[in-house]
Amino acid sequence: MFAYIPLEVLSTMEQKKFKTEVSELLQLIIHSLYSHKEIFLRELISNSSDALDKLKYLTLTDDNLKALAFDPRIDISFTEEGEKRTLTISDNGLGMSHDDLADNLGTIASSGTKKFLASLTDEQKKDSNLIGQFGVGFYSAFMVADKVEVTSRKAGEEEAWLWKSTGKGNYTLEEAQRDSQGTTILIHLNDEGNEYANRWQLEQLVKKYSDHIAYPIFLSYDQENYDQEKKDKDGNALKTVEHKVEQINSSSALWRRNKTELTEAEYNEFYKQSSYDTEDPLFYLHTRAEGATEYTTLFYIPAKAPFDMYYADYKPGVKLYVKRVYITDDDKELLPSYLRFVRGVIDSEDLPLNVSREILQQNRVMNAIRTASVKKILSEFKKISDQNPELYAKFIEQYNRPLKEGLYSDYANREALLELVRFKSSSEEGYVSLASYKERMTGDQKAVYYIAGGKEATLKASPLLEAYRKKGYEVLIMSDDIDDIVVGSIGTYQELPLKAINKSGAVDDLKEEGEKQETEEAKALVKKIKDALGDRVKDVVSSTRLADSPAVVVVDENDPSVQMQQLLKSMGQGDVEEIKPILEINVEDPMVKKIEGSSDEAYIEQLSSVLLDQALLAEGVMPKDPIAFTKKLHSLLSN
Repeated sequence: MFAYIPLEVLSTMEQKKFKTEVSELLQLIIHSLYSHKEIFLRELISNSSDALDKLKYLTLTDDNLKALAFDPRIDISFTEEGEKRTLTISDNGLGMSHDDLADNLGTIASSGTKKFLASLTDEQKKDSNLIGQFGVGFYSAFMVADKVEVTSRKAGEEEAWLWKSTGKGNYTLEEAQRDSQGTTILIHLNDEGNEYANRWQLEQLVKKYSDHIAYPIFLSYDQENYDQEKKDKDGNALKTVEHKVEQINSSSALWRRNKTELTEAEYNEFYKQSSYDTEDPLFYLHTRAEGATEYTTLFYIPAKAPFDMYYADYKPGVKLYVKRVYITDDDKELLPSYLRFVRGVIDSEDLPLNVSREILQQNRVMNAIRTASVKKILSEFKKISDQNPELYAKFIEQYNRPLKEGLYSDYANREALLELVRFKSSSEEGYVSLASYKERMTGDQKAVYYIAGGKEATLKASPLLEAYRKKGYEVLIMSDDIDDIVVGSIGTYQELPLKAINKSGAVDDLKEEGEKQETEEAKALVKKIKDALGDRVKDVVSSTRLADSPAVVVVDENDPSVQMQQLLKSMGQGDVEEIKPILEINVEDPMVKKIEGSSDEAYIEQLSSVLLDQALLAEGVMPKDPIAFTKKLHSLLSN
């Protein structure tokens, strides 16, 4: 038999499909986070808290909602009788309209999340910590559910809507009834989720994950009592059932409490509850400022870099409150972009409640908070680098690159950032600081030497390092794609110039007093190769720093490296004028000597061309015409 569905219901019920990325996300959550399925309750309670935050703000700033009674609460109840058990989480927060339900529960708004999902390998899809980075939110309910029903009514609207899905690819939307604003989520628990229809289990999870939600969480349950004084007809103590409603969380904003009252476990659980992470943070920083500007900050550094850290539409990690009233968690101006990995809270006593995003960017109080917060965060990084090198090494592994962005964008804090960034080295294992590099410098060294513009292994194998190693000079290996731009903008470190050894200016530092002048034979050889290469090179020069390699390419002091030119082109800046390399040749090398001893123009052109292309390959740059290169190489080897 078919179930009877009234026509008036059919007329309002809409059948919809999840967007492809939602279906993919659901499968990842169900299969990758299974061992962490208890976090579904944390996620749903956090969503309720966010809805209450938003409504609290609107009742203070929106004229249409100022008359709305605001008595915030989150309610949890369950049924544990029979085979099919249910769990209900309800709030009287902002609620959702028809379109909100479709947009929030049927699609993934962030293109960053879409890109992240698309980039995951099969192995990464099994990594619960990786999946957990972006917060599984509402969809986590399907780890413990056969079916989920969401009834919601948006504040200020009369209509309520019911969203239903089994998580199998489709959902329905239809009109519903709800007495007031807010959202109720009814979870029809599956076999794995039945354990959560239990008072003790729910209390434990709320204490573990959501104790510091700033609104009261109430648990409704039936308590059985036995009266030993009264017996039933069989002589057993008479049982009565009392319905109870109890608050099960502390309902206090953790960041407003004194640091001495809080344990590390409490800090960590608040972080995981508020940031949707499954791992403890690397470290945290809790500050209260008093005086002309009063505010509290609680900042966390995640153990793993946020998945969207390098996306243009990254999700900021800091929430702004004014006197505990939530304002926004979507403002990229609260901290500079190079600190976009920081998570946490800023709570101001002085900002107006109706502060807008535009006002925030120009507000004197907010600027003061931001400036002081950045200095405090960078100071904490320096403290950890000095006192806990092992922890700082973990930090650098995740966040070295964004700190380098700060060198380019935050001139006011450049000196502090120069002490924080790290680089690989030609002579030391792991990462090194500029300060430690300076301590190891030899007495006659005139600059901080570095090589940038390629992969670490390629740079470490560069022929350019030969002469610097022989002199005992350490060279910093700068293999991040932004190093060429960033370090070139610094200029000096503690009055020492920073010099790129793959640019022409560093070569003079290697010259010895009384060094022989270039011979007439060498000048003639240089001219012969330069004539053969024509406009493929800016210049050809005899090298004073090559010993075991025939040639190397460098660029003029103020030109971008060959690798940087390629990066700019890959970023769509194809109209950038091509900068020709300078070819440095080792006039004593046997291959170069063959050019010197030949008068065959075709042979000289072939050999010179191969010499240039080999030098480019050594720097990790593909020759412009690989086919021509291989043909010339084959021809030379065949003779």
